[in-house]
This record gives sequence, structure tokens and C-alpha cells, in this order.
Amino acid sequence: MTAAVLVLIAAFGLSACNTVDGAGQDIEAAGDGISDAANDVQDDM
Repeated sequence: MTAAVLVLIAAFGLSACNTVDGAGQDIEAAGDGISDAANDVQDDM
């Protein structure tokens, strides 16, 4: 029983890491897009 609980906790922990990593990549991509747009506006001024 205890081993099964530890395995479940480990599995949830690993899946959470992947989820956070994916969210970080999405946020980074959005930031890059905003930065590119700001640079375009600055170039046009």
C-alpha cells in the first residue's frame, strides 16, 4: 500500500514538472512575440 502511494506521488510529480515546463515554453513564446512587436513599433518611429 505504501509503495503504491509513493509511486502515485512520483507519477503526479513528474507530470506536474512536464506541465510547468510546457507552460513556461508557452509564456516564453508569448514574450518573444510581444518583444518582436515592440521592436517593430520602435523601428517605425
